[in-house]
Amino acid sequence: MLSYYKTVGGVMRELAASEPGCWINCIAPNDSEISGLIEDFGVEPDFLRAALDEEESPRIDQEDNSTLVIVDIPVVEKQESGRLFYSTRPIGIIFTETNVITVSLQENPVLDEFADGAVRSVQTNLKTRFVLQLMLRIASRYLMYLKQIDRMSDAVEQELRKSMKNNELIQLLDIEKSLVYFSSSLKQNEITLEKIMRGRAIKLYDEDQDLLEDVLIEVKQAIDMSNIYLNILSGTMDAFASVISNNLNIVMKVLASITLIISIPTVISGFYGMNVTKMPMPSFWFPLALSGICMVVAAFILKKKKMM
Repeated sequence: MLSYYKTVGGVMRELAASEPGCWINCIAPNDSEISGLIEDFGVEPDFLRAALDEEESPRIDQEDNSTLVIVDIPVVEKQESGRLFYSTRPIGIIFTETNVITVSLQENPVLDEFADGAVRSVQTNLKTRFVLQLMLRIASRYLMYLKQIDRMSDAVEQELRKSMKNNELIQLLDIEKSLVYFSSSLKQNEITLEKIMRGRAIKLYDEDQDLLEDVLIEVKQAIDMSNIYLNILSGTMDAFASVISNNLNIVMKVLASITLIISIPTVISGFYGMNVTKMPMPSFWFPLALSGICMVVAAFILKKKKMM
């Protein structure tokens, strides 16, 4: 699907067709739309293939009059179990002589905010500034999702303190996986932004320097937050693993003590039932009383040694 947008009088407007200085938003394009982008805007086919590859890493590539910038954008998906899972997807930003083209496999809230005019001071004809504003919004989305992940982690931890069930542990593993995705993507985005800062791949103007620095600050802050949350979660997982192992040891110790106590009547009754000698005491009450006394004594000794 191709959509065309342009800032007219400070307001984002959707166009029926492309114009110089407009932003072209391309989401999951079909073959005819891809062919149109190649013919009408001179986009390299390799650029489109790279932008539509889910495994593509953030990078910058140049070819003739076109420049490709790929960055990872955070996404949140709802699983079948109803839990939220956070991951990242690549988005391609292609600079042509007169337009900026964004290419992605699925819709995302960041591009929707620009299309709806929710982002202020956007000028689609100022290509570099427009892309930097897009990257700033992506970095802010990372920070927002990281705060959500932190709150989710705290809630799961509280549940885990009460129940110690596998469901909560699986949720923590999913959160840890999300943080790993975020941390890796943010570091690669940072490298891409540093290449842009050198001014070789994309022409930077004086008024864009401050905006680029703001983007880098947001990305570095998101990297620090993801690393902190990941370290805290890893420590939490190790602590709960130790607690679960310790609880298992306590249960096994108690079961072993109970097994030892229960085996006393079996030994005494078996010994008393052997026809090797005559016992002076009645055949029922004597082994029963002796078993009870031995069980009480064994329980007292085990309790004193903190085995029960």
